[in-house]
Amino acid sequence: MPSAPRHTSRLAATRREGERVTPLELFFDLVFVLAITQCTALMAHHPSWSGLAQGLLVLGVLWWAWVGYAWLTSVIDPEEGAVRLVIFAAMAALLIVALCVPDAFGHLGLTFALAYGVFRVAHIALFMLASPDDDALRHSVLGLAVSTAIGVGVLICASFLDGVPQGALWLLAIVLDMGGPYLFGSEGWKLVPGHFAERHGLIVIIALGESIVAIGVGAAGELDFAIGTVAVLGVALAAAQWWTYFDIVALVSARRLEEAEVGRVQNELARDSYSYIHLALVAGIVLVALGLKTTIAHANEHLHAPTAFALLGGIAVYLLGLVAFRYRQVRTINRRRLGLAIVLLILVPVATALPAVISLAIAVVLIWAMIFYEHRGYGEQRLQLRHEAAGHSQASA
Repeated sequence: MPSAPRHTSRLAATRREGERVTPLELFFDLVFVLAITQCTALMAHHPSWSGLAQGLLVLGVLWWAWVGYAWLTSVIDPEEGAVRLVIFAAMAALLIVALCVPDAFGHLGLTFALAYGVFRVAHIALFMLASPDDDALRHSVLGLAVSTAIGVGVLICASFLDGVPQGALWLLAIVLDMGGPYLFGSEGWKLVPGHFAERHGLIVIIALGESIVAIGVGAAGELDFAIGTVAVLGVALAAAQWWTYFDIVALVSARRLEEAEVGRVQNELARDSYSYIHLALVAGIVLVALGLKTTIAHANEHLHAPTAFALLGGIAVYLLGLVAFRYRQVRTINRRRLGLAIVLLILVPVATALPAVISLAIAVVLIWAMIFYEHRGYGEQRLQLRHEAAGHSQASA
């Protein structure tokens, strides 16, 4: 007897079966790369405390929108049927959003909010298609639709203001939108753990790529000894950030997510450690990108306080994100990373009195010293964890 067809309608959404990230998802993330780059550009054009605040607010809004699609594609196959066409339309909307970022707090604020609204509506629509016979998922999606509508509405209102009131409304929009999952519960969401963890790992790599791009943009086609030194140190810093996440953390956390009790426990672990805490990781990387872009352009000059914070404070924010990530996963604190984050924050005022390249060199030496100290402390355990995680991943595949 022939099997029943998988779709009852061309508009139906096919549930995801595999755990690997699809080529369309990677294609989708390319637009998000531009959005991240634009956040750095916004802060670089306004290298002040208000400019940093604006860049981070835009990043927060964009991050939560991207997170929504990460949850979506853990439920449906984005490459099946009409879903891919909606994804393409969402990419176009996100591209408009990204183009508006440099002036999102100016005359393009309303355009940003409206295009962002289209991007979020496409997300909600696809989630509704994915939940025709799943009452729990549909209830969660409807709750998300409410928080999304509120967040977009507040951004539209913010576009008619400026200064501190405008920034306050942006912050309110982020808080209300990101707070939705807490208010409407987490039981109804569906998750493919391996896919979800891999998707967030890839976005960390994309963000790290922004640091490399920032070096090239800051060099502006020139090369001398100072620029070459900053470039090498910048790669060393990006490599250290990669190491502190992908060497152990990403493998172990993915395994813990997969082994968590399916339902509320697993969903809340994914929400907290990936959807929320990873924002700190990406924000730290974006701040570092700004610091590197400024440093390579002014290697022998002193950094101003905002850009000094971007460079050293960005690393600190990244490390604090890793500390929070570990605490949410295993309820223990990595004191070495916490201590280094505190030291880097203390060094921010010192960096304003040193040549930028010296401040960067100090940061690179400190973070690699921490990595070597960690490696020495749990070298054998590290190899065992990596082998166990790799074997578990192959078994799951």
